[in-house]
Amino acid sequence: MNEPSIQAVGLTKRFGSFTALDSLNLNVEGSKCVGFLGPNGAGKTTTLKLFTDLIRPSSGEALVNGVNVHSSGEALVNGVNVHTRKKKALESVGTLIETPEIYPSLTPREALTMVAETRGVPAAERKKRIEDVVTEVRMDEWVDKRVGKFSKGMKQRINIAAALLSDPRIFLLDEPTTGLDPRGMSEVRDIVKSLKGKQRLIFMSSHLLSEVTDICDEVAMIDHGKLLVYDTLSNVTSRFSGGENIVEVGFLRPLDGGVNGRIASGVPGVTSAERVDDRTLRIRFNGGASTQERLLSNLVGMNLGVISYKPASSALEDVYLNLIKDTK
Repeated sequence: MNEPSIQAVGLTKRFGSFTALDSLNLNVEGSKCVGFLGPNGAGKTTTLKLFTDLIRPSSGEALVNGVNVHSSGEALVNGVNVHTRKKKALESVGTLIETPEIYPSLTPREALTMVAETRGVPAAERKKRIEDVVTEVRMDEWVDKRVGKFSKGMKQRINIAAALLSDPRIFLLDEPTTGLDPRGMSEVRDIVKSLKGKQRLIFMSSHLLSEVTDICDEVAMIDHGKLLVYDTLSNVTSRFSGGENIVEVGFLRPLDGGVNGRIASGVPGVTSAERVDDRTLRIRFNGGASTQERLLSNLVGMNLGVISYKPASSALEDVYLNLIKDTK
């Protein structure tokens, strides 16, 4: 089975005199989570709508698994009708764009049954598929309760379940945590993380840098409808920060006053170690994955009680602000 993929080729969308997307070229392939970053009005939602045939491009192509989702006519490609190929490509896509509403008088089971019928899920499979996706979004105990009594976070989890009904290999999310309270945001993020282990390509727009750092493997950044950068998180932060990477390291016990200096002077590749609080350090270092491995090994060897180690959201924030500033 080929790897799931989405590709924009010269993709452009104009609304009158306003250009929402400007000759976007982007190729995303494989099972991973890609954060799609940009300020409000940058073209993120427009891009997702183009990939799902909700709107048509002014020019260029939006390809899903190599198939142009805006194909028209009755042409044959390798003996297969274009419409058949387009439908097959979109069958492999689950989407959550903007904030769809669910009839408040329905239960999740009733609402998902309607969606399953619309998506063409075979009748014999619907009951099990609904049970599976409700379990995947951790809403089993609410499946027969009225949606009108749900919180925003609970409704969003049901929306995610609806997008999963056809067991898609590609999952397009449009700022899935927008408008949720902290608990709802955390619940949705945990679900997205769990989806990463299911051999899916997740393409998620967001304007929350900490969210992308926490969830995503790669990042694509756009502004004014133009692609600014697409690469792994570590490569993006290293490339635009003079070769430096930044990690935040959490410790079980409060750190003594001299630990910053010992790490900065005693661990190869480290350029600075800054205290965030008495149990957290922000460490800057030169190098890639091999340097990170050596850094973590050295920190564990110092018996400081390391309990967490992750890329610092501030590193991506620095890159974002610099790139967006340069396009103003």
